[in-house]
Amino acid sequence: MPKLSTNQWLAVVALLLGALAVVGEPYAGTRTSLDARELAMIVEGRADHVTAPELADWIMQGQTDYRLIDIREDTAYARYHIPGAENVQIRELPEYPLFRNERIVLYSGGGIHAAQAWFLLKAMGFPGVYTVLGGFDAWIDEVLYPAAPSATTPESMAEFERAEAVAAFFGGSPRGAGEEGELQELALPSVDLTSPVIVAPRKKRRKEGC
Repeated sequence: MPKLSTNQWLAVVALLLGALAVVGEPYAGTRTSLDARELAMIVEGRADHVTAPELADWIMQGQTDYRLIDIREDTAYARYHIPGAENVQIRELPEYPLFRNERIVLYSGGGIHAAQAWFLLKAMGFPGVYTVLGGFDAWIDEVLYPAAPSATTPESMAEFERAEAVAAFFGGSPRGAGEEGELQELALPSVDLTSPVIVAPRKKRRKEGC
């Protein structure tokens, strides 16, 4: 499933807003108030997501100030999931024990279902909801199996060495430049994720379009 661009994200928001207007009150006994302009600004400003490498940093540092929700099917979740993730189907979210003061991070295969779940929780009044940019596909490509850089500058090689260490922590390994990354039969990481592993902070890059 492809990653969502800003325009695709906005299209999802518009579609769901339209559906909400038709349905009226989607949650029994609960009235919702949504600001379409505010939602669009959140999406366009990229304040609605974290990247897969950022999430990997949180896990390696032992952060516990968020809930990670995997909304894929239970068979996909059982095959492999991001460490610490809870498996919750979209239909289960309205009754799932989440709290409005929590930071909630959602991911699906590529991004569309996570976008729908993000909108659902926003409609329910949850302020701190985020998605993993690119979803599980990005976790595979950017964390478990990062590609070697085509240009071997000192900066790119230093970044790749760091990515290689992160991949090893989660049970993955880097790919050669130009190799296609595919999800093979993966087991859960055989590492002790209860003990934080301090890794040099990732250098912040200038934000670009989705």
